Amino acid sequence: MMLVVGGGPAGRIAAMRLAEEGQEVCLVDSGGLGGQCLHFGCMVVCALNDVARHRRRAETLAGLGIIDTVPDVSFGTLLKEMASIQATIHGVIREETRQAGVTVLSGREARVDGRTVTAGHETFRPEALLIATGSVPYIPEIKGIELPGIYNPHTLHTMTDLPESVAIIGGGVMAAEFAHIFGGLGSRIEMICRSGFLPHIDPKLRETARKDLSFSAIRENTAVAEFSGDGRVQTVEIRSGDVREEIDVDAVFVAAGLVPRTEAVSGLEKGPLGEIRVDASLRTSVPGVWAAGDVTGPPYLTPVARHEGLVAAESMLGRERTRDRDWIPQSMSLGYDYAFSSMPAESDVSLSIPAPAGPGSFWSVPARHTGTAKISFQPDGGGITGIYAAAPGASLSATYLAFLMRQGATIHDFGDLREVHPSADGIYWLLQHTAGWIRHHRP
Repeated sequence: MMLVVGGGPAGRIAAMRLAEEGQEVCLVDSGGLGGQCLHFGCMVVCALNDVARHRRRAETLAGLGIIDTVPDVSFGTLLKEMASIQATIHGVIREETRQAGVTVLSGREARVDGRTVTAGHETFRPEALLIATGSVPYIPEIKGIELPGIYNPHTLHTMTDLPESVAIIGGGVMAAEFAHIFGGLGSRIEMICRSGFLPHIDPKLRETARKDLSFSAIRENTAVAEFSGDGRVQTVEIRSGDVREEIDVDAVFVAAGLVPRTEAVSGLEKGPLGEIRVDASLRTSVPGVWAAGDVTGPPYLTPVARHEGLVAAESMLGRERTRDRDWIPQSMSLGYDYAFSSMPAESDVSLSIPAPAGPGSFWSVPARHTGTAKISFQPDGGGITGIYAAAPGASLSATYLAFLMRQGATIHDFGDLREVHPSADGIYWLLQHTAGWIRHHRP
């Protein structure tokens, strides 16, 4: 029997693949199939940001005098209806998993010690074991962080009302997304970034993101010293250099990133973040034990977890396959879709343009905020080293462009491209234009 611990994207895909190959597979899941993505991450951002974007667009149209009012949001109903749809999705993937031939043990917390797994009152020592326990929010050690009114993605569902003011703790993608969500729904936002704002994002995209979050106060290189309040968080004490300041808040949302969920895993080698160390085929330090997905460390991305689940399954079946992390398309969801993928190289150059007006961005022309498009490439050979876009639907184009880059496509392959029009994505036009420029200026 083969055992999988964790029902997120990595574990579930691996279990289904093993079952398709005729293996007896048992999957132990504690928090609901779908893992972080369905219950606390991607789908939550999709649900909440759809509403936030709707309200922001209404603000834009009202500001132009086209509509009369900006709608109010029933926050409690929003969370309730979101949970209902999450339950529907969960039911679909649960049935899909079982129909694949996987035995699912739901609601069981598992402890792993080397190759031995204890789940409830049962102990397993399987023929092969895959650990795919995912990740959890990183909660920094700050005085007062246990106060009521301080939330994170795993406790958001307990929030009863939309706060008038929210302090977002963090400066990365997660923090930016939730700042846009709460701000778009109508809260006043203070982003408190320990280092910089979106420090690992391309500067052009970062500049556009600031426009999307123009309603937020973004404090960079600022540390949180303490949370305080009488029975509930009311103030955040911050420190920037030698300057200390108190901010009055109605709620705090901790969005400081993720860490591998390995507190119940022992007996094998881990790294400094608690991540399980694996080789290229996702074998751990213990023979017969594999690990895949977020539990092996960053990047914490659903497509990466799915890919690693398949790689682990193939390796468990005795087929040599290794994980591939080249040209991973990534995204961020603010007012626009932000999508990017890159493999930086020496001597490359970059070109960027404002994204064209199109579906979803036409009414942003007066504010000069239609998004952006940028590419990086090597002029001599035409090799593409990066694509970056902020526009409605940018995530879809980045998926296919990253695939083409993986196949070795160059700037020259886009010389005769004909794009769909109208489109709010400038990447295709930029690739086409650059191919023509190189052809005429570098024969």
